[in-house]
Amino acid sequence: MKKGRDTKVLKAEMRTEYDFSKARSNKYAKRYSEGASLVVIDPALRKHFPDSASVNAALRTLVPAAAAGRLKVERRRRA
Repeated sequence: MKKGRDTKVLKAEMRTEYDFSKARSNKYAKRYSEGASLVVIDPALRKHFPDSASVNAALRTLVPAAAAGRLKVERRRRA
């Protein structure tokens, strides 16, 4: 609910078919607030990286090479 608005007014504005009485909070909200990052993987790579553990393992292998300057890392800008 928005702050500063009376709950009676909000209930009067709410349609009867919108029933949020059994709604649950976002189960990912805590992880997101802790600094989780979302990265979109190219569909062609999904068979090689089916989950976050495989992506993290590959990145942990590449980080030392990139830090030593042996690997050129190009960043793509968002469209």
